[in-house]
Amino acid sequence: MWCYPITSHTAETSSCKPLAPLTFGILPFISAEQLVERFTPFAQYLRKYLKVPVRIETAPNFLEFARRTREQQRYDILFTAPHLYPQASKAGYRLIAGVDSPGMRAIIVAPKKSNIHTLADLKGKRLASVQPMSLASLLIKKHLTDNGLTPDVDVTLVITPTHDASLLSSYHGVTDASSLMRPPYNAASQTLRDSMRIIAETETAPHIPISVSTRVNAACEAEITALLLKMDIIPEGKNVLQHNRFVGFKHVIAKDYQRVRDHLLE
Repeated sequence: MWCYPITSHTAETSSCKPLAPLTFGILPFISAEQLVERFTPFAQYLRKYLKVPVRIETAPNFLEFARRTREQQRYDILFTAPHLYPQASKAGYRLIAGVDSPGMRAIIVAPKKSNIHTLADLKGKRLASVQPMSLASLLIKKHLTDNGLTPDVDVTLVITPTHDASLLSSYHGVTDASSLMRPPYNAASQTLRDSMRIIAETETAPHIPISVSTRVNAACEAEITALLLKMDIIPEGKNVLQHNRFVGFKHVIAKDYQRVRDHLLE
């Protein structure tokens, strides 16, 4: 386990102060270094307006993150994958907002210098993928299956720790192709993207939900929710959103996350 305290002077009153410091749990979908770089401004934004310290924490992998969420309610504020939220809900987490986006897709890319142009060309090839419990992995497996390819039979899946690692795997020739979510691909260097071709794109899934644990009282929950929903109209909030490549946050419905979980794990 690792965590990074975000500390500062705290004011005298806050609905969240009895819980100080708040633990902001973030799914390990990128490397630890990238996660800290991207979400420290987010934690600082929450700290400033909630007037309590906020501590970023993650886990070594998706499985452990889900276990800590489900069994320990380890995180006060939870930033988790859409298909993992239903389990968090059963553990007592309350949905407060979601990333304002039409949805997320996973893609499969291959080096332009390769002879892989379509899904059919993947047969007998090695495809880099992220952790098995990740949304990207589930979307990709379903897409392969829907198109007549059986994962780990027709296509060998090579598990990598992050989206970036998956992309670099085929870029460096370790695998024949790579699969990852579209946002990390778009964030990759222009040089890397120029060397790859997108050969497939999956269906859309809801974007990331944010929820709070039962330790967070109703007043604190309301403060956090308000801060998220108005980020796109506060100058500081806008800067944080740009840093995280988000447009903003919106009200979301829990059943949408249950639907995607049922659909991908059926």
